[in-house]
Amino acid sequence: MGTTEKVSKFAHEAGDKIADAADHAAEVIGEKGKQIKSAEQRLMKQCRGYVCGHPVASIGIAGAAGFLLGWMLSRR
Repeated sequence: MGTTEKVSKFAHEAGDKIADAADHAAEVIGEKGKQIKSAEQRLMKQCRGYVCGHPVASIGIAGAAGFLLGWMLSRR
């Protein structure tokens, strides 16, 4: 086997390894994305339940958060 053939074989194997790693990374990212979406949906459901169950407290919390955010942004 000549030098050119060895380099070609090495490049081909390296490309295969990179492609395999990219496929694996895409699978992991896809799974994490599904997990994040599921967690977001659960959190939104819990928030809706809290707001419906405690409307006055929810308005107070939202007002306090808005006040603090406005205060922090006005200090800039």
